[in-house]
Amino acid sequence: MKIVELDRNTLGYDIDTNVFADFGDYEQHDSDTIEKNREYIKDADVIIFNKAVMNEEMLKDAKNVKLLCVTATGYDNIDLDYAKSRGIGVANVKAYSTPAVAQHTFALALYVLEKISYYDEYVKSGKYSSQSGFCNFDEKYNELEGKTWGIIGMGNIGRKVAKIASAFGCNVIYYSTTGKNKVDGYEQVSFEDLLSRSDILSIHCPLNDSTRGLIDMKALKKMKSSAILVNVARGPIIIDEDLTQALEQGIIAGAGLDVLTKEPMPADSPLHRIKDSRKLIITPHMAWASVEARQRCADEVYLNIKAFLNGENRNRVD
Repeated sequence: MKIVELDRNTLGYDIDTNVFADFGDYEQHDSDTIEKNREYIKDADVIIFNKAVMNEEMLKDAKNVKLLCVTATGYDNIDLDYAKSRGIGVANVKAYSTPAVAQHTFALALYVLEKISYYDEYVKSGKYSSQSGFCNFDEKYNELEGKTWGIIGMGNIGRKVAKIASAFGCNVIYYSTTGKNKVDGYEQVSFEDLLSRSDILSIHCPLNDSTRGLIDMKALKKMKSSAILVNVARGPIIIDEDLTQALEQGIIAGAGLDVLTKEPMPADSPLHRIKDSRKLIITPHMAWASVEARQRCADEVYLNIKAFLNGENRNRVD
């Protein structure tokens, strides 16, 4: 049996994946061109990957492939209809990054809320050493306790964020993009109510036709001018130009982003116009990538392959 891993660098080389050799010949390759990837997988029985697009163009010459293992929860880069037509199994990884993404959600929100960038620079510039008093509160900030934390998407990560926000003393409300998620203990509201009531609004839903461009200028104008928006889900849920204008015009107070419409962030992204870190912090799609989460991801892929070989249905999405 031959197992080929593409996008190997997306798991990080501090994570040992040689355990996949338990199942047969194991090869690993960094992200490369479509042409090279097609050559790498030509004789593969199992393909492990993250961002590589798995469609007919990629898979047509991979005659032996029996299982696609994505090292992620999302699988919008896989043509499921084509995989089904070929009888190819598809497995994803669920809930491996929940603690990491929830933690990063609060890191982004608190960074903007408490104007951490300003105070860090204030100290490092020497201004704190030269002042007469013991404290400084030039930049005002508010407590989370008593505020309303709104959530879009109440899956594993959304529920974890809700639990932590509640521990901070927030009133948690949520909007289900499908209308199907009912979570006891939290108030489900309409999209309009979510926008108008939230002091912090965090996004944890998948990207699909109903969520693409969900946060546009029309939505942003319904939010409080003091609100902070956090996106750790998928970049295209927010329209970058609209968010940039909203921050420039003070329509909302700030935003924390770990995902962007295009990744890596292009040099001409409108978000580059916001240089003030009190208003905007952007991290390079790393909320999911704690050491523990990346190891869990690799472990889960191993178990997915093992289950497949044993004829078991585990994390299958095909």
